[in-house]
Amino acid sequence: MAIDRTQANKFHGPIAWHNITNNQKQPTVKIGIVGIGLIGASLGWDFRQLGHQVIGIGRQQATCDLAEREGICDRASGDLASLKDTEIVFICTPIAAIVPTVELLVPHLQPETIVTDAGSVKAAIVDRATGLWANFVGGHPMAGNSQSGIAAFEKGLFADRPYVLTPIPETSPVALDRVAQLVRSLDCIIHYATPAQHDLAVAWISHLPMIVSASLIGACLDEADPQILDFAKKFASTGFRDTSRVGGGNPEMGMMMAEYNRDALLRSLYQYRARLDSIIDSIESKKWTKIKDLLATNQAVRPDFLNIEDD
Repeated sequence: MAIDRTQANKFHGPIAWHNITNNQKQPTVKIGIVGIGLIGASLGWDFRQLGHQVIGIGRQQATCDLAEREGICDRASGDLASLKDTEIVFICTPIAAIVPTVELLVPHLQPETIVTDAGSVKAAIVDRATGLWANFVGGHPMAGNSQSGIAAFEKGLFADRPYVLTPIPETSPVALDRVAQLVRSLDCIIHYATPAQHDLAVAWISHLPMIVSASLIGACLDEADPQILDFAKKFASTGFRDTSRVGGGNPEMGMMMAEYNRDALLRSLYQYRARLDSIIDSIESKKWTKIKDLLATNQAVRPDFLNIEDD
């Protein structure tokens, strides 16, 4: 399916969904990756397997050396000037560092170089970054795990996963097309949304679950009886593991999600709290049919959020 540039830049209605298949061999591209942690390293590995040249930027020399040894990057260092001849640069730093990184890159890049990011918040980034670099394209690969750092990188991490691009009216259509073509080669599923739409949707399926999961662990730790708490830890199995996973991830990353997507996260938290209050009322009032109906609805619609037919 061809990329609809007009639709990708309108965003006056619902999110525009595009499932773009990888059906063409891409020409070799010189790619820069700033931040070679989980996402950056996984991108680097996959791009190199496709024949692209990858130049990595890391804060620690040990990380850069590991990236070269593992075949994640052709070359890696802490020198931004090494990106001067790159065609596309992916910024895979923590959220707070994305816009400052764009600013630091400006003196080193060719005017035609495209810059994109992998941050999980977009409204706080895209306008500011585009103001600094005209060929900026907001992006967010919806993939990862609870670990962080280069040691956590995964081969093929992005295959069959959503990859959201968030153009604004000022976004260059040429830059948008080039980023889409490149990430398409990762066999991901490309979607387009405005930065605001992205942040509202991601608050529901990523940032809210992170806070809820952390609250679950915190509530358990509030158990006053030490023997009950000890039993709870010993009895915990797959259900608790799955429910608590996202709340046990990188604390700095979680804090930045809350800080930079504050309004959207609060919106979802308020609605979630209202839902919890309704559930508490049903249990206190012994409205068991209402609880059953809630669980039946959840069972029916859960596959819609996971792109599965049966679980």
